[in-house]
Amino acid sequence: MTKKPFILVQLVFLLFYISVAHSQELKPSNLFCDNMVLQRGMQVPVWGLAAPKERITVKFAGQTTSTKAGKDGIWMVELEPMQASKIPREMTISGKTEIVLSNVVVGEVWICSGQSNMQFSVTNVPETKALLASSKNIRSFEVKRTVSFNEEDNVNGKWQDAPPSSAVAFGFAYFLEKSADIPIGIIHASWGSSSLEAWMPRDMAKEFPYFKAIMDDFDADTLTRNRINTAITSSEGWSNEEDIFMRRQPNILYNAMMNPITPYACRGLVWYQGERNTRYYSGVPEVNEDNWFHRVIGMKEYGDVLQSWIRRYRKEWKNDKMHFSLVMLPGYGKGTNNNPDIDPKSPTAMSWAWMRESQMKVLDLPYTSVVNTIDLGDEKNVHPKDKLPIGIRLALAAEKYTLDRDVVAEGPIFKEVKPLNNTLVVYFKNAHGLKTVDGKAPKGFWISDGSMQWQKAEAKTVGETVVLSNDKIKKPLFVRYAFAGKPDVNLVNDADLPAYPFRTDNEIPIDE
Repeated sequence: MTKKPFILVQLVFLLFYISVAHSQELKPSNLFCDNMVLQRGMQVPVWGLAAPKERITVKFAGQTTSTKAGKDGIWMVELEPMQASKIPREMTISGKTEIVLSNVVVGEVWICSGQSNMQFSVTNVPETKALLASSKNIRSFEVKRTVSFNEEDNVNGKWQDAPPSSAVAFGFAYFLEKSADIPIGIIHASWGSSSLEAWMPRDMAKEFPYFKAIMDDFDADTLTRNRINTAITSSEGWSNEEDIFMRRQPNILYNAMMNPITPYACRGLVWYQGERNTRYYSGVPEVNEDNWFHRVIGMKEYGDVLQSWIRRYRKEWKNDKMHFSLVMLPGYGKGTNNNPDIDPKSPTAMSWAWMRESQMKVLDLPYTSVVNTIDLGDEKNVHPKDKLPIGIRLALAAEKYTLDRDVVAEGPIFKEVKPLNNTLVVYFKNAHGLKTVDGKAPKGFWISDGSMQWQKAEAKTVGETVVLSNDKIKKPLFVRYAFAGKPDVNLVNDADLPAYPFRTDNEIPIDE
């Protein structure tokens, strides 16, 4: 009598297992579909679901590779590195059934992610929109904007034989294609007003106590979780209010929009984000019902968290050489949440200058670049339309650092400063042909002595240096250049690329 229930349970489990095994149809990840671009020059993982233990074979470009699905039905194979090819070919994925993917090419694949200035549509930028007519060999995968409480295995979207909707992503792809003359694939995953924390894997809480506190509170916030669950399960979709509410939450964008595209083979990731993390200089603020969405790390710590974020993403992609190209925040005239009305030209105001300094910290990591936008932006508009130069500069960085082209990809970068009598002489890297765009004296330089009373410097170019002075300062010690919300700048090299902002008083404590 006691054995019958046990045998019955075994039988039910066996029938259930057989049912699952037979009902699990062969299906690759949504990333693998018609019109896709595969990354050249590196191993290319291909993965999906099938019946448990089903044997899967992938054929493409003369390669044939096979594997068995695991007990959970998950399978993955890796194609050996391939050369770029514009010629459309078919990929065949077969098991008990066969799937044929058409119009597949091989080239350079980049992920473009961030918040609203990455999402900013190409239709809103006339200069970039005009390039659509002459674009070719550019394809895109638009990741659906959604959220999840768990790390998803599959992504919502499909490859299109068409450019991405993002002005920055398209501009980047356009000029990169013109240089490389190979297919360019853009995976576009961005969402306006999202913070760095929105794109952070949950396990980064082990490294950053502030993120653990945020996630612990998020997990305990039943009202928020219920509200999100109601929105994403609604058959009628969600309202704009719900959209804003969800995209300003921590981690759940990563779960739904980034985790499922790993480890799709790609050259790198373009990151245009940071505006949401400029509300405060340092730390995580106390929040209330009115400013709940401000609970993110401040500008001072952003660079350190971003470095760890990059290392964490590289681990997820299993690629220590995955290139990260950051777009520096451009000129903007407002300050922090505590003091929004500032002098946008001031070198001491709590402005976006501090975020730009933090962003530059990623250069401490290998295989990174920062695209300088200090000459761009709008004093009153957080969404400036001058996106075309950003695309051009991103393409130059990719040419130099990922295609190994001998191109000038950056403007002058501060190297050192030396006192000379009552002046300071500033030396730069990338300063060949140092000049100003208007032929006038260099703008945007401020100097001080030990009193830290900053004075606007009289500046002149001497060869590849800039000499600074001010009659009120007899022994100048420190320099700040373009260190303001929306500074006036005109210093460039012979490639007409702007000099990067900097300050030399980095070791002096900041009075908030």
